[in-house]
Amino acid sequence: MTSRSVASSWPGAQQWVPDGAGVDQLASAAQGCRGCDLFADATQAVMGSGPADAEVMVVGEQPGDREDVAGEPFVGPAGRLLDDALAAAGIEPYSVFRTNAVKHFRFDQRGGKRIHKSPSRWQVAKCQPWLLAELDVVRPTTVVLLGATAGQSVFGPSFRVGASRGRPLEWPPDLAGAGPELVVATAHPASVLRSRRRDEEYADLVADLCIAAGRPRG
Repeated sequence: MTSRSVASSWPGAQQWVPDGAGVDQLASAAQGCRGCDLFADATQAVMGSGPADAEVMVVGEQPGDREDVAGEPFVGPAGRLLDDALAAAGIEPYSVFRTNAVKHFRFDQRGGKRIHKSPSRWQVAKCQPWLLAELDVVRPTTVVLLGATAGQSVFGPSFRVGASRGRPLEWPPDLAGAGPELVVATAHPASVLRSRRRDEEYADLVADLCIAAGRPRG
């Protein structure tokens, strides 16, 4: 992986984001993005997937190993758990637009395996124009932020999931573009899978998604 890069070396994604583009056009344009260093080692940029008029958008951290190869977000075990939790909360999984705060896979190479490595804060910031462009196209009424990186991509580096989950949030007024009516923060499904308290964490995830579905947290 490229580890020597610093924020000032990279211009950010904005100059690669085409004006007035649809979901497919954004996905195509993202393949040429050189806004930060993550493109150099990833297989491809992985943009959002789902109905272009979805009422609910979920935002994760970044594509994982399987997503990087497939070119689709949430295709691994975390995606399957997310589908189950959405359905349990009364949200049809296939009605949801899924994307990530960062569009390229960041990893450490260990032998023959690529091990997930969380993006740096500056990489998240450089990639933000892609997320805002997707929001402008889809215009969801509700955005669900899965995990700290997704939350920080919207609310800044001081955001903490534990302090914000379980209640409706308001979209920051200083962010450009169309903001949703409702924001909900919750844990990333991958963290639920890793938890020693998986059943409890899964129940909390479903309860948070119930808020996104317009149902009271039980």
